[in-house]
Amino acid sequence: MDQPWLKALHVAAVLLFAGGLLAQSLAVAAALRNDISPGVLARLRQWDQRVTVPALLTAWAFGIATALDNGWFGAGWLSAKLLLVVALTGLHGLQAGALRRLAFQAGRPPRGLGRAPAAVALALAAIAVLAVAKPF
Repeated sequence: MDQPWLKALHVAAVLLFAGGLLAQSLAVAAALRNDISPGVLARLRQWDQRVTVPALLTAWAFGIATALDNGWFGAGWLSAKLLLVVALTGLHGLQAGALRRLAFQAGRPPRGLGRAPAAVALALAAIAVLAVAKPF
């Protein structure tokens, strides 16, 4: 596949994943304040399963393909980016579990997830800077 297409598909998948992850983070934060309806939770869980998770898997696949194609593995900036991407992937899993438990009235999300929207925004900004500037 042509290099510009790999990058374009990676970026498109990342945008879908980032939007879904941020929506998920905001929903969990709202749930901590008892400020979200069950209907919104149900729709968000559907979106997560149908869009966010496939986008996450696609972003990983095209990101790895792009890095291999360009010989970037071993570069410091990519290692830092991957650390943040792994953290966001794990956060997605934690939040998906919290939303699933909320949907079945089986507890509340951990309080620490209330700060997730800000953490997601900062991590996404750092990832963008690392990917574009490749500072080290």
